[in-house]
Amino acid sequence: MRSVIHPRPSPIVAAMYTLRDMDIDVIVVHGPSGCSFMASRPLENADVRVVTTGMRDNDLIFGASEPLINTLKQVEERFHPETVAVIGTCASMIIGEDMASAIRKANIDANVFPVDVHACMGDNTRGAIKALEAGRDAGIIDAEECARQVSLMKAATRLEKDSGMASKDYIKPATSPTKLHVCRRIEEVLSNGGKVAVVMDAKKELAFRFADMFEAVDRARKKLGGETLFVANLDSTKGLPRIRNYCTEILTDLESKGVKIDEIVGGLDEYSIVGQQMKEKVDAFGPDLTIILGICHAYPGMGEEDILITDQPRQLANYLNAGCQWAVGEISSHPLVMGAHAIVPLETADTLRELL
Repeated sequence: MRSVIHPRPSPIVAAMYTLRDMDIDVIVVHGPSGCSFMASRPLENADVRVVTTGMRDNDLIFGASEPLINTLKQVEERFHPETVAVIGTCASMIIGEDMASAIRKANIDANVFPVDVHACMGDNTRGAIKALEAGRDAGIIDAEECARQVSLMKAATRLEKDSGMASKDYIKPATSPTKLHVCRRIEEVLSNGGKVAVVMDAKKELAFRFADMFEAVDRARKKLGGETLFVANLDSTKGLPRIRNYCTEILTDLESKGVKIDEIVGGLDEYSIVGQQMKEKVDAFGPDLTIILGICHAYPGMGEEDILITDQPRQLANYLNAGCQWAVGEISSHPLVMGAHAIVPLETADTLRELL
């Protein structure tokens, strides 16, 4: 059996982002100071305090309960949080650290709970599931929402293994083609009175960037003519607290610019399961051109003539290798949207606006 050998997301990081989505105040990473460093910095931009117990080599032999207790007391003194999650790492889990016992000994005035996770668990979604179950047990989310989220994590895993970045043993990251040829095609279709469907099936905070395409295409329609259909997974009644708020903020921003989403299909955590419903809306419209944003391969029947806009260089390579000549990448989008509360400009959308 051939395994995936290009780097894949870590269960530890997936757990951290899921804790953020549950609006946890402080995440304590119980491990070496450098563990998940690159993920921790942008989480701070999203108003989540991330600290580390800074485990050292001696802690691997004698245990690290004292560093964890001391860190929790410092967290209470400095941040006065209501909720704290202590997340395991490879180091603390390999030595069998009893994080729950250390939490009890620290006895700080907050709802503190452990998340038993490490990077050797396999699929990154397993870390997210561990965080969800720990949040349920701590009373952060209810059992029904936990079960719903777990089912979505499993669906997302299947999608990635079937047609995403885990579908091949190695994918070389691609460099994005220019956005100009894509925008000229949009301009041509609308100028000839054609129909353009814009479908955003986005994941979490990345919607803050992909949603900019609605404003650009709406502006093009108003100037050039034609018809448009806007479909997005922006249901603000579904998902963890922070994710629901993303939907509200994006819709409010679009409304302030005079842009209306015609069909809202599912929430931002449902990207792996709403593609068929989106396709039915698009098929009924009968577009001459379809633009798909976000997790494009979650849209059934994604075709070579569709415009595909992704943020992942390996996923972009997947699309280009499949003959999707109109695929482009908005690489490095994630750092731009961390902590966002309004739409962040998209390069493809900016290019279309310049053409107009």
